[in-house]
Amino acid sequence: MIRLMKSTFHNEVATKRALAEFILDAKILSMGRQCGRFESSFAAWQQRRRAVFVASGSAANLVLLQALLNVGRLRRGDRVGFSALTWATNVMPIIQLGLVPVAVDCELETLNVSPRTLAPVDIKCLFLTNVLGFCDDLPGIADLCRLRGILLLEDNCESLGSRISGRLLGNYGLASTFSFFVGHHLSTIEGGMVCTDDDELGDVLIMTRAHGWDRDLPSHRRACLRQSHHVDDFFAEYTFHDLAYNARPTEISGFIGNLQLPYLLEIIEKRFANYRRFAAAAGRNKDIVPLRTGHMDCVSNFAMPVVFHDRPQFERAREIFTAARIEIRPIISGDVTRQPFYRKHVGAPDPCPNSAAAHQRGFYFGNNPGLTERELVRIERALAACDDPRQPSRGAGLPRSGGA
Repeated sequence: MIRLMKSTFHNEVATKRALAEFILDAKILSMGRQCGRFESSFAAWQQRRRAVFVASGSAANLVLLQALLNVGRLRRGDRVGFSALTWATNVMPIIQLGLVPVAVDCELETLNVSPRTLAPVDIKCLFLTNVLGFCDDLPGIADLCRLRGILLLEDNCESLGSRISGRLLGNYGLASTFSFFVGHHLSTIEGGMVCTDDDELGDVLIMTRAHGWDRDLPSHRRACLRQSHHVDDFFAEYTFHDLAYNARPTEISGFIGNLQLPYLLEIIEKRFANYRRFAAAAGRNKDIVPLRTGHMDCVSNFAMPVVFHDRPQFERAREIFTAARIEIRPIISGDVTRQPFYRKHVGAPDPCPNSAAAHQRGFYFGNNPGLTERELVRIERALAACDDPRQPSRGAGLPRSGGA
């Protein structure tokens, strides 16, 4: 079986050995120096001033929106747009925090929100998902948001390392979120990050991550807060300044992040090379909706999506991939407005036909740096078989599993 996740880490054996030694030697495993070092290194890699490490990518979304409420840049009742084709916990914090979710459809050729789909939407904030390593006209979206006074945030959990116009995705809005879940680009098993160039927001993110206290802030910021609230030194470390969570990571996650970050460029380059092969194979299949990525400098994804022109083609392709023992999954959460939680807490949304099409006629399979040449060829052949009417849907003639 070619699984979506082939291993827990890049260079797994050496990483696990180093991790075991670290755990045996460490005196404290709660958040500390390893986490701080990973924050600084990741901020430098992403070319952002600030990075705040949290327990997961989902926690990053929640902490970011709460921090924006805490500083008054968002208010309960504000309309927040989100990509209809997304993961559930990109939307859930919008609902949980008393904001009004507004679904924005994607373009089928990019699977992402575009200036065209954004233009008619009346919102205060756009929480944009950069879907599966891709983007539409992200510079144009950023310009439109500036023109209309829309606060732009990026959920970049699926697109670490992708670039457009010479700039990393995740660097077009006020802040961006990242995931280090085991199946994503860079694994700390679980973990997430919020990045921003805004120092005020960065400080509030630090407090929002950990109970609302000030003890992790820079010393001058701590002193200012304690003076403004007339906090006695005895109570200072147990004074809670605003609404917050315990979304702290552990030193274990920080240590793994520091081990894995030096491999990140290698990981991205390998994924991009794999993507080019998959895209070429899919491009020769007339049943697959062609993806438009010529505007991008680099496509870095952990999974390759394919959307078919009609439902019978999709069903047949699903059978072929399953017979070839290639793991496939729905594209993210599909059209998230069709999910039960959304219908329960929001109600019936405005239609998003392109996201619905990706939901009903698409799937994705894994793209990771551990794929062997034999596995890559097997995937290419499965993509070709989907376009061959002589190919039985049970996958006859495709190479089966039985080694790398």
